[in-house]
Amino acid sequence: MKYKTLGNTGLLVSQLCLGTMTFSDGTGVYEHIGNVDQAGADALVKASVEAGINFFDTADVYSAGASERTLGQSFKNLGIARHEVVLATKVYSRMGPGRNDVGASRGHIMDAVDASLKRLGTDYIDLYQIHATDTLTPLDETLRALDDLVRQGKVRYLGVSNWQAWRIATALGVSARLNLQRFNTLQAYYSVAGRDLERELKPLLEAEKMGLMVWSPLAGGLLSGKFSRDHQTPVGSRRSTFDFPIVDKARAWDVIDVLKPLAEAHGCSPARIALAWLLAKPVVTSIVVGAKRLDQLEDNLAAIDIELSQDEIARLDAVSELPPEYPGWMLDTQMADRLGPLDLWAGKTS
Repeated sequence: MKYKTLGNTGLLVSQLCLGTMTFSDGTGVYEHIGNVDQAGADALVKASVEAGINFFDTADVYSAGASERTLGQSFKNLGIARHEVVLATKVYSRMGPGRNDVGASRGHIMDAVDASLKRLGTDYIDLYQIHATDTLTPLDETLRALDDLVRQGKVRYLGVSNWQAWRIATALGVSARLNLQRFNTLQAYYSVAGRDLERELKPLLEAEKMGLMVWSPLAGGLLSGKFSRDHQTPVGSRRSTFDFPIVDKARAWDVIDVLKPLAEAHGCSPARIALAWLLAKPVVTSIVVGAKRLDQLEDNLAAIDIELSQDEIARLDAVSELPPEYPGWMLDTQMADRLGPLDLWAGKTS
């Protein structure tokens, strides 16, 4: 296993993070994602730790708290010391029928963090993430509440998930102006079949030295190896019944056409190649991998050992390239003059 610092902090996390959305009772939307019981969760956590993973991600909303309870119990069942793992969870989603049982208000954050701590069986959370955008709550209210949690010792680092670049930049500015704890990470969708993050979020992350946690690196199973241009709805696949996240399928089939021969050349699954492509991107801190079975997890863990050549990365980059979009194409056009050769003006006078 390899490790990176979590954004601009001194905390080291494994480049693969075990996502626990599958740790659930399989009801509601989670019936499409997984229903891993306690014994199954223990096996997945044990295999992860043995492979060098020290980073675990969950959320209060995953099966209404079942994921947090199961993960916390796994650490106890396996005798894993709390300080040996980096534990991440999230807040925002509805956790009750009340009008204020959802959002990023001070009230909901303060209630939710105590509930998560209890379910996880711990007295602190390493990375506490705002799971979605709350347009009703002022940013400074959310940030002041999170700052209080850090000062109280309940939370150590802060992150967001699924936010726009402009909103993250605004929040960082508010934190700097008010001397509050800043967001250290973004958890976002990114895959070789969905590179939208590169337009605005990637430059922001690089400029602000924020860490990137990638969710759905296999595009909801589309890059697992089960799907192809000629086999678009395989039986038993989650994406066959829960078509998420949104993907440009035409471009995805082209990507898979390149993934499969690369996988054959490396003697591995297309999923490993898709994960290896992400691991080769400097902006990526850790990839959140989830599994329902031990063999799925073991296949994903093996991606850490795949070394793609520059030519292989270039082939995947080319087939998955985003279409030009304004103002990106205009910036490229104008910067070409700024960075281009000077010989066009050689010998000319005003």
